[in-house]
Amino acid sequence: MKLASILSIVAGIVNISGVLSVHTLTTNLTGHFAFFSEQLFLKNYSAAFTFLCYILFFLSGAFVSGVIIEYGSKYKSHQSYIIPISLEIAIILSVSIGSIIFPASGNSHHTIIASALLFAMGLQNALVTKVSQSVVRTTHLTGLFTDLGIALSQLLFYKEIAVRKALHKSIFLKTMIIGGFFLGGMVGGFGYQHFQLKILLLPVLLLLGTLWYDGLLFRYYHLKRKYGDLSSNWKK
Repeated sequence: MKLASILSIVAGIVNISGVLSVHTLTTNLTGHFAFFSEQLFLKNYSAAFTFLCYILFFLSGAFVSGVIIEYGSKYKSHQSYIIPISLEIAIILSVSIGSIIFPASGNSHHTIIASALLFAMGLQNALVTKVSQSVVRTTHLTGLFTDLGIALSQLLFYKEIAVRKALHKSIFLKTMIIGGFFLGGMVGGFGYQHFQLKILLLPVLLLLGTLWYDGLLFRYYHLKRKYGDLSSNWKK
């Protein structure tokens, strides 16, 4: 839940930053498919190709993340998720710093920024989807609102304590993710007014903090298990 909440805040910041800087949604593909179809209908093939690139970059990010996680799970690496998050950090950081070094504007510049952010969000969405076994997604809200509506409706029919407890946990999780996305959008929107794309340094810090915190937890449980086993052997 902590990971999903933090990553939803990251997605909210990235999404509003993309909208305000390059007028492009950078966390989901639904609108891009619509624009792609529209431009094909208008025979504006150059613009249609741009939207197709956006779709493919998100897909490529999800593919790369999936390959890394599958490879890690095959070889029983419990930290395979670090690589996709590290790649995401590198990409978002590059966009933020690049906007300072190369403050150029134009269609090609906008396309590069949007494509990079879509690739990063593809990495993130695939990571969370794999980790949660397809229960959680953090880069768009349509599915979350659908699942939330279904869970709320089930409260009217299921009276068993165990079932209602599970429904409450599910509703709380989805509400936290949705709230995180909204919070990220608001913080990113206000921050962009003052810092422009430098506001993307905030999600970079959030992701770095996540890796650091998770590393501490991993070492804590590793030491706890190690000394727990030693204590058990000593008692025997």
